[in-house]
Amino acid sequence: MRTVLLALAAALLLAHNTAAATLDRIKADGVFRLGYRTDAQPYSYSTDAGLPAGYVVDLCREVAKAAGRQVGRADLRVEYVAVTAENRFDALRDGRVDILCDPTSMTLSRREQVDFSLMTFVDGASVLFQADGPRSFEDLAGKKVGVRSGTTTEQALRATLARLNVTADVVAVTDHRDGLKRVMSGELAAYFADRAILAFLLLQSDAPQKLRLADEYFTHETYALALPRDDGAFRLLVDRTLAELYRTGAVVKIFANSFGATPPSDIVKALYLLNSLPD
Repeated sequence: MRTVLLALAAALLLAHNTAAATLDRIKADGVFRLGYRTDAQPYSYSTDAGLPAGYVVDLCREVAKAAGRQVGRADLRVEYVAVTAENRFDALRDGRVDILCDPTSMTLSRREQVDFSLMTFVDGASVLFQADGPRSFEDLAGKKVGVRSGTTTEQALRATLARLNVTADVVAVTDHRDGLKRVMSGELAAYFADRAILAFLLLQSDAPQKLRLADEYFTHETYALALPRDDGAFRLLVDRTLAELYRTGAVVKIFANSFGATPPSDIVKALYLLNSLPD
């Protein structure tokens, strides 16, 4: 019986230490490690000056402020760690970053690896064509189509092509800007990504008249901040920060900082409303 009780106590102590791990480390080190993407504008990207920016990055900065207040570190330093679509979850699990600040789609299979915050955005996969190129999925038969590797969009593209019995050459690229470049050069007939990302790629293009952004959404992606698993104290702090931003309307300014005069869609407004949890 004594052995059983000691084992139970050890398990409870381990659970407590795990739950408080992130905030304890932040307090001890005075550093909040924010994982961001360099190529996912307007959500998470690197500016021409090499500075981290984007809607989701700004949300994480608010989380960093809240973490500093909670652990009593007014001098808390934010360290920006560039991650990719391929290595971001490894970086979080390995402790190289404390939070993922990119357009991470929340899925059940990903919840086997990480935890997620309250929802932060809703977008969906769409496609950027050459203006004089294919007009539909069926027209992609026999052509090269690009997609960012390591994303749910890649999975959705392959599944949709298979469902429609369309044989196309799927080219996985490692950077959205590279995908745009290949469409512009004619190497790719189309490029698939989240529609907001495609809209910004189109704006950045040297010849937007040569491109056409489809109106359709082929998937709907629910974004959230990815967090270390089984860290309830940290997740509560993140959710409390997001809920307050939504509840007070402060998120509107953060949204405008990345999306300009374009107002939030009705579905994003509903997301803010539904996640405005009372404290």
